[in-house]
Amino acid sequence: MNTSFRVGAVALLMAVCGSASGQACSATGCSKMTEQDKVQEVAFAEKDIVDTAVSAGSFNTLAAALKAADLVSALKGAGPFTVFAPTDEAFAKLPAGTVETLLKPENKAKLQAILLHHVVSGEVRASRAVKLTGAMTLGGQRVEINAGNGRVTVDGANVVKADVLASNGVIHIIDRVILPADKNIVETAAAVGSFSTLLAAAKAAGLAELLGSAGPFTVLAPTDAAFEKLGKSTIADLLKVENKDKLATVLKYHVIPGRVDAGTAVSAGAATTAQGGEVVFGIRDGRLVVNGVEVIGTDVDASNGVIHVIDTVLLPE
Repeated sequence: MNTSFRVGAVALLMAVCGSASGQACSATGCSKMTEQDKVQEVAFAEKDIVDTAVSAGSFNTLAAALKAADLVSALKGAGPFTVFAPTDEAFAKLPAGTVETLLKPENKAKLQAILLHHVVSGEVRASRAVKLTGAMTLGGQRVEINAGNGRVTVDGANVVKADVLASNGVIHIIDRVILPADKNIVETAAAVGSFSTLLAAAKAAGLAELLGSAGPFTVLAPTDAAFEKLGKSTIADLLKVENKDKLATVLKYHVIPGRVDAGTAVSAGAATTAQGGEVVFGIRDGRLVVNGVEVIGTDVDASNGVIHVIDTVLLPE
């Protein structure tokens, strides 16, 4: 990696090692920053995110992608932004021909979605990042942040340098490209393989097309085992053509308009469903619950929303 990024880049362990302003940290420990380090760190901050990346010399592919996606002017704006920036080596890890395909004009929307998945609104420095479990990107999907064992990852990508300052935000350098979910809620549920009854019910109720549309939606998804708790006769009755409206009412009670991740759900405490009723969120024994039902899987991203897996079918009053 270009040595210019070594100056002023504070590794994510600084929250453990000590002061962000007076120490430079790495996986092996911390040392006092020299006056030259501090001066050059300030110099970095005089350039915006795009110019900072270009001047480093290790982000040629990222720069080309931003240009092809018409995102250069956006990231040169006031911001502030936090960018998880893949190096040229990170882009090279993608399957052969992927970058060339993404740079074609007809794939502009897909390229934009990928690049925006690397950008978070606001300036999130390392000392704050290590305390987070995730962050919402400008692409609309969430990235998972994990800190521990001497390293920090973002959606599985290692942060190799952190806190590269720019005039309109901060850059954290990562070692691979992170990709947003490209399957919608219906496709995502089908790929998991444990939502056959839910998908059959959504189709019978005329909701499958809706859940495959732009959204976004948050789906509290009962597993096949959850539906089995209702009993075979109840399920068979709900799937009858004459009970389509009743089935739709039950299923809409599991759908919340908008994208609500687990953290937001806990903070909000409750949400209004597409059925019109309210579901109540809480924490029990350290686990997320909705209407008292345990959420056994959270924040399963889809291109048009998010899925939280539940072990019991919710029934509206």
